[in-house]
Amino acid sequence: MSYDKVKQAKNISVGTKKVTKIVEQGKAVEVFVSKDADPRLTINLVTLCTQKGVPITYVDSMKMLGKACGIEVGAAVAAVVNE
Repeated sequence: MSYDKVKQAKNISVGTKKVTKIVEQGKAVEVFVSKDADPRLTINLVTLCTQKGVPITYVDSMKMLGKACGIEVGAAVAAVVNE
């Protein structure tokens, strides 16, 4: 499952602003977007990922994505970072 990819990743970035910056720098390997996140938060990032050719994986729950990232709150987006 997609959450396992996040858990196993050595470098992850969480949050719309951080992930957007990582994608712009060309360091994102894959971006995870929660389906239950507010589209106003994610639409620009999804567009940017499409332009940059970064694969997007949609996951069901912000709560589960946050948990997979090791944080105690929900996460709208997360990225696996190649550094």
